[in-house]
Amino acid sequence: MSDAADAPEPERASRATLTAHQADRLTALVRWLPGRNQFYTRKLADAGIDPDALALPQDLTTLPFTTKAELIADQAASPPWGTALSEPLDRYTRYNQTSSTTGKPLRWIDTAESWQWMLDCWKAVYRAAGVTGRDRILFPFSFGPFLGFWTGFDAATEIGAHAVPAGGMTSRARLGLIEALQPTVVCCTPTYAMCLLDVAREAGVSLGGSTVRVLIVAGEPGGSIPATRRRIEQGWEARVIDHHGLTEVGPISFECWESPGFLHVNEREYIAEVIDPDSSQPVADGQRGELVITNLGRVASPVIRYRTRDLVVRTQEPCACGRTFARLVGGVAARADDMVNVRGVNVYPAAVEAIIRDMADVVEYRCTVRSEASMRTMSVEVELAADADAETIQTRVADQLRQALGLSVPVTRVERGVLPRFEMKAQRFVIEA
Repeated sequence: MSDAADAPEPERASRATLTAHQADRLTALVRWLPGRNQFYTRKLADAGIDPDALALPQDLTTLPFTTKAELIADQAASPPWGTALSEPLDRYTRYNQTSSTTGKPLRWIDTAESWQWMLDCWKAVYRAAGVTGRDRILFPFSFGPFLGFWTGFDAATEIGAHAVPAGGMTSRARLGLIEALQPTVVCCTPTYAMCLLDVAREAGVSLGGSTVRVLIVAGEPGGSIPATRRRIEQGWEARVIDHHGLTEVGPISFECWESPGFLHVNEREYIAEVIDPDSSQPVADGQRGELVITNLGRVASPVIRYRTRDLVVRTQEPCACGRTFARLVGGVAARADDMVNVRGVNVYPAAVEAIIRDMADVVEYRCTVRSEASMRTMSVEVELAADADAETIQTRVADQLRQALGLSVPVTRVERGVLPRFEMKAQRFVIEA
């Protein structure tokens, strides 16, 4: 575990010191970009911004927002990379892309310096999780173009940890690797942490008896959903540490050992705002809104006031770990893009997961939304544990959904193995035309 002494002094600085640090970094960035980064040269000029006249942080809100749609359109107009680059193309050494679960993938490239900046952000994740060079870290993911755990893998080697790649393997083979190599840390999605529990159960193996003491999860909101978190921690008998980031932004936030369910925003490297997603006006701490992020060190491919679409609640209350960074209460509550209206009720996938994962006998599920006549309907399929009372569980799932959402949702049991399993971001919420 960690304690306040493990947090370096910059992470424990006063809010005034932190704000001054952010203002200096952002001022330097905004004055450096014109003439180097075509995308932001145009944006700042179109908004009538004179970088030399800015007084930050007071003038932060005069800077224009950046959206994913803008970046995708820019890449379509200037394929394949777009114009949001600040360095000559031959200086870029790394390629990644978004998961494209909600649309066309966004391509992103980094120079060695910008990549190193992200590795340093990941080191903050490891510090807060109490992970050091004495640990052996297993990375059971595909090693495709997904950014998150590539940076986690490289950062692990830089802190002196033993990094173990486990791509291109079956889940059974990964269980064998855990038994043979005895890792102390696993980095994966919440979905895959539960998938391995399911595979282990079928194989008669208890992961609760393994050497793993920490699971760092990312890529989905599950790590901060209490029911999902509880199932992972109980099954593995290990601590879950949540982490949150975006391909186009980098590793934004992390959980510390002392405050489960809260994500520290790494405000040494990011400026975080919370706005009303409809009016774009700031909301007060304690109120839910959309997270807007400016990264300060990824200068080769920066984003300024980027609308993440992540819905969060921010607090600046002190944390027991000693860090003074703002925290996101309950992590990322939902994504504004994911909301779907079903018979007049706004439904978020994370809310459905919170309900269903609270029932231990539900091994896997899928929620399908269909358009029928002039309205949408929703149904749920569930896979149940072998010894579960199917009728009782189906009724309970339907009752809990009705109470929480105010909707009557048909719940159907399917045979084991029918529903898909996921290593990366799960797609359990299916919307049919």
